[in-house]
Amino acid sequence: MTIALTGDRPTGPLHLGHYVGSLQNRLKMQDTYDQHIMIADIQALTDNFENPKKVTENVFELMKDYLSIGLDPRKNTFFIQSQISELGELTIYYLNLVTVARLERNPTVKTEIQQKGYDDSIPAGFLCYPVSQAADITIVQAEVVPVGEDQLPMIEQTNEIVRRFNRIYNGEYLKECKPVLSQTTRLVGIDGKTKAGKSLGNAIFLSDSPEEIKRKVFSMFTDPGHLKISDPGKIEGNVVFAYLDAFHANKEEISDLKAHYQKGGLGDTAIKTLLNTTLQELLEPIRSARSAIQLNDIKDVLKIGTNKTRQTALKTMEQVRQAIGLQYWQ
Repeated sequence: MTIALTGDRPTGPLHLGHYVGSLQNRLKMQDTYDQHIMIADIQALTDNFENPKKVTENVFELMKDYLSIGLDPRKNTFFIQSQISELGELTIYYLNLVTVARLERNPTVKTEIQQKGYDDSIPAGFLCYPVSQAADITIVQAEVVPVGEDQLPMIEQTNEIVRRFNRIYNGEYLKECKPVLSQTTRLVGIDGKTKAGKSLGNAIFLSDSPEEIKRKVFSMFTDPGHLKISDPGKIEGNVVFAYLDAFHANKEEISDLKAHYQKGGLGDTAIKTLLNTTLQELLEPIRSARSAIQLNDIKDVLKIGTNKTRQTALKTMEQVRQAIGLQYWQ
């Protein structure tokens, strides 16, 4: 069974929201699935087209993160989206199976349009990226896709396209896929306002220095009404406790701290200090592994994986063209 990385497709360095989310499933599944992991540089260009250097540099930074957390190139196939030309062809065919109104109703797209402030000036490439994602999944005939909850509309739209294609051309040419959700809900940003994200500037990255991690932790939103240590504090909406829940191993200790905080007598500095220690211990080995990765090694892994994926893509496209009837020389 093939598994593809899509849905929440990071286009830049990974942050803790990625790490605690679907990446944990990918780490577990690399031992039992034929896992394809795509670097979505074309998707990144939909809102960075005037700054392509940023996108190309992020390809290698993202690969460093993937390798440093333990995704093994001997067990996974890493490939670059833009280097599989068949993806563009398949996306064009799929665009005929989707209406603009359906794309505009996609909840994930609507949310991201709001976040980016596009209003009436939405780039066509951005609006259509769920169709591109459908191509990314089906080009390798993926049956299982690890995603966050907010990406479920993308899987639904992919399966709609697959069903319509198979129905129109009267065959089982493409496979539907199932989402595999992470056990942890999406991680809130350090500002407490929305989920953590690079473009929102409210995330802690796996590559952040110890000093940067500490700065971000101590800037975290807690309880604005908790002015004195003796004041009772609120747990709901408290970002520090949200991160402790996600990353601190001793859950019983966190439960006791919550009770103490709610009763009064526990200051924000104490819980932020604990969180800083927790994150430093988590990220230090990742950061160390990351610093040892060589650029040439990354290029070799991507070249091998992209060439392998291209062979799979060619087989899928043979089936697709045969279904449509686009075989003129046979």
